[in-house]
Parts: sequence; structure tokens; C-alpha cells
Amino acid sequence: MAEAQYNLGLTYEYGKGFPINYSEAAKWYRKASEQGLEDAQHNLGNFYENGKGVTRDYTEAAKWYRKAAEHGQASSQHNLGNFYVNGKGVTKDYTEAANWYRKAAERGLAESQNDLGLMYATGKGVAEDDVLAYMWLDLASAKGIENDEAKLFLIKRMSLKQNREARKLSREWLARQGRAKSQFALGLSYCNGRGVPQDYVEAVYWLLKAAEQGNARAQFTLGVFYANGNGVPQDYTEAIKWYRKAAEQGDVEAQSNLGVMYFSGNGVPKDYTEAVKWIRKAAEQGNARNQFNLGVSYAYGNGVPKDYVEAFKWYSKAAEQGDAKGQRFLATMYYLGSGVSVDYVAAYMWCNLALAQGDEDAKIGIDEISAEMTEEQIAEAQNLSREWMAKHSERQ
Repeated sequence: MAEAQYNLGLTYEYGKGFPINYSEAAKWYRKASEQGLEDAQHNLGNFYENGKGVTRDYTEAAKWYRKAAEHGQASSQHNLGNFYVNGKGVTKDYTEAANWYRKAAERGLAESQNDLGLMYATGKGVAEDDVLAYMWLDLASAKGIENDEAKLFLIKRMSLKQNREARKLSREWLARQGRAKSQFALGLSYCNGRGVPQDYVEAVYWLLKAAEQGNARAQFTLGVFYANGNGVPQDYTEAIKWYRKAAEQGDVEAQSNLGVMYFSGNGVPKDYTEAVKWIRKAAEQGNARNQFNLGVSYAYGNGVPKDYVEAFKWYSKAAEQGDAKGQRFLATMYYLGSGVSVDYVAAYMWCNLALAQGDEDAKIGIDEISAEMTEEQIAEAQNLSREWMAKHSERQ
């Protein structure tokens, strides 16, 4: 009955099926309110606050806001907090205001989170606490409340330790409210011991919550935990499961790891074709290591027909991104004329670049290649190496 009365009030307030009639809306809200329906109580309080369909009466508004607030209606809790701040319908009382703002803030109402943060920043109604002030302001800004000036003021006043503590509390609060991104961040904090004691079991708890909501990075990280036995028994089958979920969402690292597991046969039957499928997905997203791995697959015919032209193509992509192995293998292709015409200058250049990155095997390659070259060709190759490094250092 109360719900039907409330809905009738809505139709009169917003003119849905009836002409707008605030007096009729107030009548039906009152009937529903007297039966304890908190949304109707909130709307009736709003009518009394703004003089819609009834004579404006802040005391009566506060009465109905309080009834709804005591039932947990967050907007009424916030409005009652405003009444206590401004002394509307109640005696001005910052402590009571903070109490009602807190109740609404804990229910996720951004406006109350912001106002409670400001009260902690100024010490009105609560003991001044910059950490809690920043935490609540940060939570409010995450929902679109513009409070950058207040946050900047606090950042200047706080120590680095206080700032880290505030951000940690904010992440924990959001994580407990079910926000996947924050659950993932909290899981990483426990994994790395950043701001909290390192605890792989607790990390898995939060990563799993985020992963189950579809967060790809959490799914990938959970796969790593199962693959390595961090916080859970080592289980390649579970690792594969979480890698696959993340990979199907386009996570490059998950695609890469899934490909590796199909190559090695960990958690799944060894399957080069399936391995190449996932490595290709990562390579096509520009991942240099997987571009190199795809080149290897084509060079040796693992999971794909042997094709030196394709191998050359993927080695080239990896090499251009600075992958040392890609550079060394590309040098070999130029040296042997596999998939490309023999070119000792290009071979030397790429081998030289790989060596510059610490690839010790490239030294052997340079010795073999230089034995086939003139001094002029070696000088040209060295000059091309310097030009390539200068060009790519500008991009970084």
C-alpha cells in the first residue's frame, strides 16, 4: 500500500499521467511516509524544505528527513547534516552535522564525503585530521565532485607519510565498497608491501574480488600468482583459466603468458598452433617480445608453416622497438639471406645494436659478419648504428 501511495505521489509531482499537482503529491507522500516508507519521507521533507505543495517549514522538513535518515536514506542523512550546519529547523550543531554526513558518506554519497572531508580539514564538528580529510575528499572526487583546491591545500599541509596513508585508506574503502579497480590496487599493495605489510594471501583475496568483476589486470595478476604459487598452491590449470579471461579482454601480458604455457605444456596439452594464436594477438598489439617470438615460430615452423619472409617481418618489428634478441636474429637473417637478400652492412648494424644492449651472443655474430666485410662496409654499418641509436633516443 505504502509503495503504491508513494508512486502516486511521484506521478503528481512529475506529471506522469496526471497534471503536475504538488499538493496532491504531498498528500500521497504523507500517507506513504506515515507508514514508514523512507523515500516518501525524504520527498516530503524536501517539499517542506522548499515549500512545494505545503507551506515551507524547516522544522517539519527536519522531522521527515530525520525519519528517513534513521532508516538509512542517504540523501536525507546528507540534508539533515546540512540543516545542522545552517541551523535550519534544528539548533546549529557541527558535531551532529558531521555525524549525519558520515552516515551518508559511508553509504557512498559523494556530496557527504566531500562535506565530511572539509569538516575534518577545518576541525568543525570533528577533531582536525588531514589524513581523514584527504581520504573523504579523494573519495568524493573519484565520483566527480570538484575539490582540487581543497585537496591541494591538504597536500601542501601534509607530510608524505600522511599523504600515502590517506590514499591507502581511500583505496581500502573503495575496495570494500566493491570497486574492482580499487580492489586490484589494494591487491597489488599487499603483493608489493606498499603501504601495508606484504601478504600474498591478502593480495589474492582482493585480486580475486576484482578478477571476478572482470578486471583484466587482476585476472592476469591472479594467473601469475597461481603459476608461481604466491598466496595459493601452485596450479597451472588455474593460472591458464585466469590468463585466458584476461587475454580474451586484450591484455597483452596475459596473451603472452598464455602463449608460453601452450608452448611449454604447463596446465594444458602442448599446442604450438594455439600458442602462436595468442602470441600473434600480443604481437599485433605492438609487444616487442611477442613480435620476436612470432618471428621464431615462423623461422622454425612451430605452430605455423615455416616462412622466412614472415620471420623477417616480425624480427624487424621487434628490432625496431629495440628488442635485443630481435635485433640479433634479424642480423642473422641479413647475414644468411633468409627471407631477405644478403646484406652484410645491415647484418653488422643490427648485431652491433644488440651488442650495445648487452646481448653477449651478438659478439660472436659481429666477428663472423665482419670477416665477410671490407673496412668501408664496417665503417658504414657502425655509422648506421649510431644514427639508429640517436634517432631512437630522441623518441624516448
